[in-house]
Amino acid sequence: MTAPNATAVDASATKSVGLWPLVAYFLKLGTLGFGGPVALVGFMHRDLVEQRRWMTEDTYKLSLALAQIMPGPLAAQTAIAIGYFEGGVLAATLVGLAFVLPSFLMVVAISLAYVTYGGLWWMQAVFYGIGATVIAIIAIAAYKLARSTNKRDPLLWAIFALLTIITAWAQTELAEFFILSGLAVLILHAWPGWRSGGLMVVAAVVLGLAVGIMEKWLGHAAAADGSTSILTQILLFFTKAGAFVFGSGLAIIPFLQQGVVQQFGWLNEHQFLDAVAVAMITPGPVVITVAFIGFLVAGLAGAVMAAIGIFLPVYFFTIVPAPWFKRHRNNPQLKAFVDGATAAATGAITGAVIVLGVRAITDIPTAAIGIVSLAILWRYKISEPIIVAIAGLVGLILWPLMHAA
Repeated sequence: MTAPNATAVDASATKSVGLWPLVAYFLKLGTLGFGGPVALVGFMHRDLVEQRRWMTEDTYKLSLALAQIMPGPLAAQTAIAIGYFEGGVLAATLVGLAFVLPSFLMVVAISLAYVTYGGLWWMQAVFYGIGATVIAIIAIAAYKLARSTNKRDPLLWAIFALLTIITAWAQTELAEFFILSGLAVLILHAWPGWRSGGLMVVAAVVLGLAVGIMEKWLGHAAAADGSTSILTQILLFFTKAGAFVFGSGLAIIPFLQQGVVQQFGWLNEHQFLDAVAVAMITPGPVVITVAFIGFLVAGLAGAVMAAIGIFLPVYFFTIVPAPWFKRHRNNPQLKAFVDGATAAATGAITGAVIVLGVRAITDIPTAAIGIVSLAILWRYKISEPIIVAIAGLVGLILWPLMHAA
C-alpha cells in the first residue's frame, strides 16, 4: 500500500514530542479510529506529520514501508513502527498496547452480549442485516487497496488477479505466494545482477521453505490431540495467523475462515461472518476480531490468548528488523519486494470477498442489502460504522418477516 497523498513536511519544522503524548495519541486513535487499515494509517499521517508535526515525512514513510514488507496487519504494525522510530522499544511497546487495548475491551463487551443474547431474535436479526454490508465494505476496501497499490503496473495487476483466483479457489490464504510475488517483482523490476540476485533468490526460496515448515508445524501443534488444551490451540493458531498474514488486516479473513470454520470447527459460517462484522463496527485494528472468536471458543481467557497470539508476532516482526530496515530503506530491491507482496495481499482480500460473499448473501433481502450498501459506499463518503448500524436496523425489520414461519 502506498502512503497517503500529502504535502511534504520539512524535517526542521517538526516538534519534539515526548513518549506520553505519543502514547496518548494512539490510545485516542484506537478508541475513535474507524474505517479500516488504510484510513487509520491516513489518520496517522494527517495528525502526526501534517497537523501536529511530531514526526517527519521520511520517518512516516519508513514506518509504513516496514509495515508493508513484514507479515501482520498494516495499521498495528505502522503504529508500532512509529513508536520504535520515535522512541525505541519502550515507545513501540506502549504505543502498540495503547492502540490495541480500547478495541479489545470493546470487542470483549460485544462478545459477552453476543454470547448472552445471541439466541434472541433481535441479536440474530441485527447480524442478518450486517452480514451482507460487511461484504460490501470489504469489496470497497479491496478496490481501493488494489488501485492505490498496483496503479498502472501490469505485473502487479497480474499478481493481484492470480492471488484473487488462488484465494477464491483454495478458500484460504497461502503465505508462500506472498514471498513468490515479492520475488517476481524484484527479479523483473529491480534485478541487481546475477551475483546479488542469485543470493536474493536463494534467500527467498529458503524463506519460503521456512514459512511452509513453520506454518505446518504451528498448524499441527494447534491441532494436536486432546492432550493439548483449547487455550494452547487458540494461542498457537492465532500466532500462526499473525506470523503469516501480509498486508491489510482484512487479508487475514480467508486465513481465519479456513482455520476456525473448516479446520477446527470452532465457529460456523454464520458466526464467522458475525465476527467479521464485529471488526467492522469497532474502532482500531481490524484483526481485533480474533478476540471475538477467542471469546466464543473459550471465554475471556480465549479472547486474551487470541489477542496475544495475533499481535505478538506483529510486535517482534516490527522491532527486530527495524534497525536494519532503517539503514536500507532506499534499497530498490526491498521496495520491489514490498510492491509484489502488497499486490498479492490485495488479491487475497478480493478472493476473500468472493468466498465470504457466497456465504453471506443467502436470499433476496441480503442480496439487496449488499447491493445497496455497495452503491452507497461507492457514491458517498459515509463512515463504515454508520452504514453497518443502518444495516443492523434493516435486519431488525426484515428478519422477523423472513422467519415468520
